[in-house]
Amino acid sequence: MMKTNCSPCLPIVLLGLMVLFGSAARAESPVILVLGDSLSAGYGIPVEKGWVSLLQRRLVERGFPYRVVNASISGDTTSGGLSRLPAALELHRPAIVVLELGANDGLRGQPPMAMSRNLSQMIERSQQAGARVLLAEMRIPPNYGPLYAQKFQATFGELAQHYAIPLIPFLLDGVAGNPALIQDDGLHPRAEAQPQILDNVWAVLEPTLKS
Repeated sequence: MMKTNCSPCLPIVLLGLMVLFGSAARAESPVILVLGDSLSAGYGIPVEKGWVSLLQRRLVERGFPYRVVNASISGDTTSGGLSRLPAALELHRPAIVVLELGANDGLRGQPPMAMSRNLSQMIERSQQAGARVLLAEMRIPPNYGPLYAQKFQATFGELAQHYAIPLIPFLLDGVAGNPALIQDDGLHPRAEAQPQILDNVWAVLEPTLKS
């Protein structure tokens, strides 16, 4: 019988095992799914400087074994998020869903009631899939009229109370209205604003992670 020297194959076998076990470890990490618009997609800044990328770093630094999946698309509305959510839930099977949508509904003057229905369905579908849900409050500029702005903002608190889910108070708290932290378009946060946005999210997310 001819003897075969397999020693050259050993590094290849070890590499294959490392890839296999590494993939398995990633697959076993519970997922935080961020479903949002340009504020979470990192419009106008490097992706790695956006608050969602910073969130992944903070989780690692503080010993939380979660993997963040950013399913945010610039310009998206609650209607678009609702249509995309089922596939994202099926693919990623998240433990936590952070819903950051609604700003574009407001900027387009969409009825708050329609936005509320879309968000309600997203919350319910996420919960039915076994995920805990965090809802980010959005606001719109005052030039849309005080009555509309009030109804728009109140929608998020009402939904959070109805479904007994954590509410992230105004996502851009400490950022909006500060020209040094807003891009030239007057809407989107600069890279320098992202740590503050992360802190706004983290104040609500961390207790959820610990519960």
